[in-house]
Amino acid sequence: MALLTFEDVHLSFAGVKAIDGVSFEVHQAELLALIGPNGAGKTSIFNVLSGVYRPQRGRVTFLGEDVLGRRPHEIAAMGLARTFQNVELFHNLTVLDNLMLGRHHHFRYGALSALAWYGRARRAELAARARIEDIIDFLELEAWRRHPVRLLPYGIQKRVELGRALAMEPRLLLLDEPVAGMNLEETEDMARFVLDIRDELGIPVVLVDHDMALVMDLADRVLVLDFGRPVALGDPAEVQQDPAVIEAYLGGTA
Repeated sequence: MALLTFEDVHLSFAGVKAIDGVSFEVHQAELLALIGPNGAGKTSIFNVLSGVYRPQRGRVTFLGEDVLGRRPHEIAAMGLARTFQNVELFHNLTVLDNLMLGRHHHFRYGALSALAWYGRARRAELAARARIEDIIDFLELEAWRRHPVRLLPYGIQKRVELGRALAMEPRLLLLDEPVAGMNLEETEDMARFVLDIRDELGIPVVLVDHDMALVMDLADRVLVLDFGRPVALGDPAEVQQDPAVIEAYLGGTA
């Protein structure tokens, strides 16, 4: 059974089709990449999955439940987490505090308990801190744990954003251009962490990125989009040889 099903989805804005009949599934322990030129519909798909957009047609299920019509925080609570192309962190807070914010929907206590820090609130925060320490170790963030995010190199900030998504304990992780703007060393580090998330943590990943070398090295399957339409879906070797992909995206003529 598929973890996520995205079935014949259509999304338009003022008559312009952002998603035009796209279908795919995501399975457990899979890394699926979405590729295509700017305007192909990749981020629109992420926005549908996370509840920001509601399509005019189609069906989206996650863990067997209908996603469409749910609010973003409700979908996040179901176990679907995402990162963004642009770093969306609280820059005056430390790495540790930013990671702790990813735990907010796991807390089940009121304001009085939080202020007094006793009982359920104390137990929940101690458990959350233990989980965050595991993420700091996993992403090799120990050296920066007490630093304000604004003082960190860009590549480390992207790693912190990834850690905040992991703090949610996702069942599925959406990564929107996780290596955008990175140098080669930072890209290689991020690629290693993405593979470890899939292989060691067992969390399936849907990846959007323009780095074709990265995508073809990491992905189990690749969905190619062009102007909101699906062009090809298959393993990296198949996709790279597909004449429609070569013509529409990879810069050649079939």
